[in-house]
Amino acid sequence: MRNVPFQQVDVFSGLPFKGNPLAVIAEADGFDDAAMQAIANWTNLSETTFLLRPSDPAADYRVRIFTPHRELPFAGHPTLGSCHVWLGLGGRPKAAHIVQECGAGLVRIKRDGAREKTRLAFAAPPQRRSGEVAPDLLARIAQALGIAADAIVRAQWVDNGPGWVAVMLRSRSELLNLRFDPAALQGNQPLGVVAPCDKAKDDTDADFEVRGFMWSGGEDPVTGSLNASLAQWLIGSGIAPSQYVAAQGTVLGRAGRVHVAQDGETIWIGGDVTTCVSGTIGV
Repeated sequence: MRNVPFQQVDVFSGLPFKGNPLAVIAEADGFDDAAMQAIANWTNLSETTFLLRPSDPAADYRVRIFTPHRELPFAGHPTLGSCHVWLGLGGRPKAAHIVQECGAGLVRIKRDGAREKTRLAFAAPPQRRSGEVAPDLLARIAQALGIAADAIVRAQWVDNGPGWVAVMLRSRSELLNLRFDPAALQGNQPLGVVAPCDKAKDDTDADFEVRGFMWSGGEDPVTGSLNASLAQWLIGSGIAPSQYVAAQGTVLGRAGRVHVAQDGETIWIGGDVTTCVSGTIGV
């Protein structure tokens, strides 16, 4: 057994315990798949990540991302949280942007804006699937959300790795009142729901409210991959401006804030990261 660095961080909130938690294990070279999966199952967080030396010379570090049950090629809050830990342990990028290697390829990350000590932003990766949603799936989504089919005003595949499909509702209040029934949706289909905020009526500083429902039927507090693909859809179709803030986790008692900004062809997904637990783990 050896002790390696372990941290638990809170992502997408400047307030501790109000974002999405992530466990990060550093110096994980030599761990086999079974060991990583066992640790991720034990932490029982939505994701646990493992920092390794890069295999691509263009990358600064490599990360592997595990849920309690499987490995993911990419996920947003693990990307920002892992980068935060890598920097805190003395990591120094080779160029202006930090480059993370993961199952989905190379992802650029930058220190974002005036709060660069805590806020990081990643470049939204290309979507693996986009386009229209089949009517039968839309019907199951409406049933799973407990709403009439015509309450869904727009829908789109927005898959950048985890398999997201997304729908838009008319109002934040409709979104916050949803009661999700995963059995009605069938299968392991991740679902994102977004609605515009009305600054005159809604008590929020955000432009959009988001909810993300996961494979297990649970709800994710704040979801970077979903917000990245939503941003590509919303900005690309003219629904959202080139810069906006999305709120997520409200119904779970969280205060997630995702800062979205388009710069040329790149859409950056930013958020604050806070270290909550720091120590070692024996493996």
